[in-house]
Amino acid sequence: MKFIDEATIDVRAGDGGNGCVSFRREKYIPHGGPDGGDGGDGGSVYLEADSGINTLIDFRHARKFLAERGTNGKGRNCTGKSGDDRVVKVPVGTIVHEDETGELIGDLVRNGQRLLVARGGFHGLGNARYKSSTNRTPRQSKPGTPGEKRLLHLEMKLLADVGLLGMPNAGKSTLISAVSSARPKIADYPFTTLHPNLGVVRASAHRSFVMADIPGLIEGAAEGAGLGIRFLKHLSRTHLLLHLLDMGPDCDPVADAKTITAELQQFDVELAARDRWLVLNKTDLIPQAERTQRCRDVVKALHWHGPVFEISALARSGTDALVHAVMDFVENRKRLDDSAEDG
Repeated sequence: MKFIDEATIDVRAGDGGNGCVSFRREKYIPHGGPDGGDGGDGGSVYLEADSGINTLIDFRHARKFLAERGTNGKGRNCTGKSGDDRVVKVPVGTIVHEDETGELIGDLVRNGQRLLVARGGFHGLGNARYKSSTNRTPRQSKPGTPGEKRLLHLEMKLLADVGLLGMPNAGKSTLISAVSSARPKIADYPFTTLHPNLGVVRASAHRSFVMADIPGLIEGAAEGAGLGIRFLKHLSRTHLLLHLLDMGPDCDPVADAKTITAELQQFDVELAARDRWLVLNKTDLIPQAERTQRCRDVVKALHWHGPVFEISALARSGTDALVHAVMDFVENRKRLDDSAEDG
């Protein structure tokens, strides 16, 4: 299925039904009085997060969503039927903005969460509502109000605890396939990953976190080179970034790291300041005698003071230590976030 993470849709709530002007007409009751009923309320439009959906591709063709109109009131004080609501399913992690103004309407981050995006019109009033001691035969009624109409911009951002950063062929897809059940495309040429992938990483029986792999960045990505930086937004919800470097003999990991850092800062300063760990990958390609010194040289050249892990995702060497360290970090961060919310 093609991965689409942005869409624009037109939502229209149903109009309220009109009130009725009617008078009671029965044999032997010559002055029955007004009995016009109210109209029904118009249906509203809701967006609902569904964990079974992972792309916005369905909105490429179906872009208009209408709720049902309320029916008009009738005589004998019969109230019109309210229109049915329209529920539109979207992926978990969808952010909803007003298309014209950019106003944030809501963020759907839990499965089953609903967001009202267009409220249905209010029902009109029948003439029975206007009866009084001074107005025994009211001939006025009130029409229903129109339902809201909105043009919405939907943007999906993956919900992941950890995100992978790196140049094309740094081994991000190999790592996520090694530590989770995700099976992204892996090949020995650049840009084999064309869209984000998610994998659930299990550190033990009841401890797990979600890892996100996005297409690799290259120099000039902020200006649209390669696949650009459009997928970087999928890392905005993560607690931790793992910066993978290809330590192969034909690569320049220092230059690659500086390139990724520059593109990250140009895209989002806040994202660039997030916790980031250095993961030196493909260390199995370095002779054993040179491996330790080469890794030290890279860390020193980058003036790196954060955590550093030496792994081989293909050989699954060092991945267990990385997974358990990430699990501890994610659990601690979630505890801090929960404490901040409670406080």
